[in-house]
Amino acid sequence: MRTVLKSCSISVLALVALLVAGCSQSAPAPAAGGSAPANTPAAPPEMVTAKTAFWPMYKSAQAWSSDAVAIKLSPANVPGFTNDTGKAAEWQATFGSPSKHQYRVFSYAIVTVLPDVHKGTTADMAMPWAGQTRDAMPIDTTAFNVDSDAAYKTAAAQATVWLAKNPGKAPTSLDLGSTFALHAPAWYIAWGDKTNGFVAMVNADTGEAFKSKK
Repeated sequence: MRTVLKSCSISVLALVALLVAGCSQSAPAPAAGGSAPANTPAAPPEMVTAKTAFWPMYKSAQAWSSDAVAIKLSPANVPGFTNDTGKAAEWQATFGSPSKHQYRVFSYAIVTVLPDVHKGTTADMAMPWAGQTRDAMPIDTTAFNVDSDAAYKTAAAQATVWLAKNPGKAPTSLDLGSTFALHAPAWYIAWGDKTNGFVAMVNADTGEAFKSKK
């Protein structure tokens, strides 16, 4: 009987030894003179152009109302980010529904910054809408070919002289819209103010500048 118990004890000890050896091999100690690898901090999210943000918002607007049309598209300011060269951390698009007689502002952000900014697509409450006007017509999405960064580059080239005299000035407006007079969606890009500013308008279909105004 003692012999049987002794054999069982030896077997159990051997099993424990094997388990300990296995655990030791799965977590090797760092090499002499070295240190355990530290967690690499995640890179900050990259700002996006208008077209990247627009289509998720458009999809959400269509889910709200199948006849929703885009009226305006603009960048928004997010704490910790500086909009630059036609890119932003958040974009906002206004959609109107002729059947509901309502409009809603949808947002697309790359980060969450509480309490107002939430990553992904969100929407404000629906508000009454009287419909399109000659100065605020639906944006033809099939003619939305020129992204915000390309439009900014064209506008900045027109504003070269003004920007040289006013270095460091960021655009005060970078909006996409459509009016009866233009017959095409257009980027409205402005620097400064009415007293000292520069305005450029870029065709969102062709990429050509409509006009400029100092």
